[in-house]
Amino acid sequence: MESLKWSSFKQQLQANPHLILQFQYAENQWVDAAYHITEIKQAPITSVDCGGVMNAWTEIIVQLWVPDGDQQDRAMHVGKALSIVDLVEKVLPLNPNGIVKIEFGNSQFDTRQMLPKTLVIDGDNLIVDLRPDAVQCKAIERGGSCGTNDKGEECCTPVVEVKPKIQLMNLAVAGESTCTPGSGCC
Repeated sequence: MESLKWSSFKQQLQANPHLILQFQYAENQWVDAAYHITEIKQAPITSVDCGGVMNAWTEIIVQLWVPDGDQQDRAMHVGKALSIVDLVEKVLPLNPNGIVKIEFGNSQFDTRQMLPKTLVIDGDNLIVDLRPDAVQCKAIERGGSCGTNDKGEECCTPVVEVKPKIQLMNLAVAGESTCTPGSGCC
């Protein structure tokens, strides 16, 4: 699944400010209409994978919270969400290439960060269809494999450079005087 970039996500919101913003977190499971966008986080991530390769990317995490007992018939309009985005971006410029994640949880659904799979217009609603993120092996993304290859080598073992062996030689020629401890030559 292709990750949605912040610039594309924001453009789709800007194109539909009059619609109602809905989030579907599982099949026929919707974030309650009383949700609030409590914060937007920008997380620059730097990692080193199992093959010893450094990776870097940025995630933009939109956190949703549903207060206990709060009831509403309709979720917020996209325009309201955009006003929160504008407020955030006045203080924290968000990376347009950041990967969008939506963070949500409730009493029936453990809190997690999910990826927007699609944004769909359905009547008066702009629906953000969320899907769980998946763990990935960067070695596979680089054309390698994860696990043991046909030669019995582990892909996740960093490449070890073989150092050449150096043979030490005694440079003292037999019969010539050599400096030894206590001889006074040093």
